[in-house]
Amino acid sequence: MLGTVPRELPQKIGFVVVPRFSMIALMSAVEALRLANRLSGKDLYRWPVFSVDGKPVTASNGFEIAPQGDLEQAYDLSTVAVCAGVDAHKVTDKTLLNWLRRMDRKGADIGALCTGSYILARAGLLEGYSSTIHWENLASFAEDFPELEVTSELFEIDRQRFTCAGGTAGIDMMLNMIAMQHGHELAAQVADQFMHERIRDQHDHQRISLPARLGVRHPKLLAVIALMEKHLEEPLSRAQLARKAGLSTRQLERLFRKYLLRSPARYYLELRLNKARLLLLQTNMSVIDVALACGFVSASHFSKCYRDYFGRTPRKERGLPARPEPGEDEAPEAEMPEDVPKIAGGGI
Repeated sequence: MLGTVPRELPQKIGFVVVPRFSMIALMSAVEALRLANRLSGKDLYRWPVFSVDGKPVTASNGFEIAPQGDLEQAYDLSTVAVCAGVDAHKVTDKTLLNWLRRMDRKGADIGALCTGSYILARAGLLEGYSSTIHWENLASFAEDFPELEVTSELFEIDRQRFTCAGGTAGIDMMLNMIAMQHGHELAAQVADQFMHERIRDQHDHQRISLPARLGVRHPKLLAVIALMEKHLEEPLSRAQLARKAGLSTRQLERLFRKYLLRSPARYYLELRLNKARLLLLQTNMSVIDVALACGFVSASHFSKCYRDYFGRTPRKERGLPARPEPGEDEAPEAEMPEDVPKIAGGGI
């Protein structure tokens, strides 16, 4: 298990990269291991990098990494971490999936960085385990794999599985592993080298707080926005939001216009449309299913709102021909209404 003391040193953690992987996710994890070696004066970890065919792989930032070999050369690993990034939901390479299953049968600890969780899920390796993924992919991942226990934690270490949210979460996951295996003092020294002011645990939030994200600190306004973010599939009405926050509807309107320069209806609609865009780009859900998952009662109304906001229809967002699905119209350009009545769950 990743958090237990290894039977022999150095502990070999093999990283498998796929096209358009996240460079920061990979380097966050690897650099924590490198610094642990340097600061301890011991060869605690090794971190060979592999690709499916052994050829160089280009990261999402355009940098290319040359692996040590292909998967056939990665036969002696006790720990495997798959690092992915953009479009991980499209990775269906049978060679990779079958190799991961073989490594599981050999008893290896298997994990993922950033969106690598998609690949583990597709290989059937996350069933019965808690897992996490980058916050931007949480909704689409849960839609694609409803049978899995998916959390919004910074990272998850669950027996022979480990997953993390990507970005700098890899630092914290590895720091926690280093602390469990070789002591908190060494982990703290590594964090100090990173100028990482504290070692976050798995329950720390992936995203920065609402006040920091929005530049707003009004408690009742933040409470309403938190409610909106929790109720995207079945939106609450303006009256419901106001009542739950202890406001009148007029006060609610004034707060949104003062601090966010838009009405509550407009802000709520933008939240739902942005979630819809992520689902369109990260899943194979039909347009009508995306519409329903984001609180719209019809594909045609969803398509109209989407085009008004993003300047393109849902189908064009996916790069598909402009042939509407049943129930979806190619709506003409129109101004976004301030209040949108056709919202499942009552609407604002």
